[in-house]
Amino acid sequence: MSYHSAQHTGSVGSRDILAFGPFLLSSGLCLGQGIQAQNGPLPKPSLQANPSTLVPLDTPVTIRCQGPPGVDLYRLEKLRSGEYTDEAVLHIAAMKRSHAGQYRCSYQNGSRWSLPSEQLELVATGVFEKPTLSAQPSPEVSPGGDVTLQCQSRYGFDQYALYKKGDVGPRKRPERWYRANFPIITVTAAHSGTYQCYSFSSKFPYLWSAPSDPLKLVVTGTTVTPSRLPTEAPSSATETSRTITIFTKGPGLTTGLAHKSYMKENVVRICLGAVILMFLVGFLVEDWHSRKKSPLYLVRAVHRPLPPLPQTQKPHGRQDGGPDGHHCGCHHENLKTWLYLRDES
Repeated sequence: MSYHSAQHTGSVGSRDILAFGPFLLSSGLCLGQGIQAQNGPLPKPSLQANPSTLVPLDTPVTIRCQGPPGVDLYRLEKLRSGEYTDEAVLHIAAMKRSHAGQYRCSYQNGSRWSLPSEQLELVATGVFEKPTLSAQPSPEVSPGGDVTLQCQSRYGFDQYALYKKGDVGPRKRPERWYRANFPIITVTAAHSGTYQCYSFSSKFPYLWSAPSDPLKLVVTGTTVTPSRLPTEAPSSATETSRTITIFTKGPGLTTGLAHKSYMKENVVRICLGAVILMFLVGFLVEDWHSRKKSPLYLVRAVHRPLPPLPQTQKPHGRQDGGPDGHHCGCHHENLKTWLYLRDES
């Protein structure tokens, strides 16, 4: 018994969409990130003042804007004055009151501008008479004890700043009674060091007095006197503080900017790798679907009767039989019977 095979065929459009859907989605996401990386703003530069942001009158200071290598143009500006320069470095030979204020910078590559840097507060010191700094109850304190540093001026300044030598910035607090108290709770060896204070007016926040005479705070019973350790932050219940960040020149600045640029490049590379991976997965899925055979439907062949054999014409007359041909007629009947039996079989 013979059989014919008939393969079932159907639409594969839905499978194609499922196979290439993740590929199209990842391609769109990566393309969007690539466009954003190309059209978005450049990383912001850093801005620093050397030797310090606290600059005595008539002394030199250099303000430097640091961006990545290959910058086309720098823009260094003094806020609220309309003054700017298209240079990365601003040299001030002698600090004046007019130089004090807020500075920021940015840079340009092609037609794209970077984000602005953090604001730099350049302070002119020595504008007013210096205040006095004292320690209450004593500049010598045991570990775990409390001490209060008191900055006092004979003028009615409403702002005071305490600065520790080697620290990252001054601690400030407002005061309207000619003096300000800076309590240090639970003294440790890290509080040892030399302190100075400044007085100024909130109307001219970048014009400060000369620094007070240095006050050395000694923590007794300790053998370690670090020269540069952070001061404990003041308690919110006793004072409000604000920190001015002073940047130091070093290779880490350029490294930080390059790291941000490399991060964006790595994101693009990862997206491209994901696109290629999804593309290969889509091809593998499609190949698997094309190689998978559908179940076979078996159809029984149609049995068709054989055609009858052609009959042989016998000549009239006597042939191996009687003269009347009776023997031939019997032979013809035997042939029909044989054919009938063969068909039935």
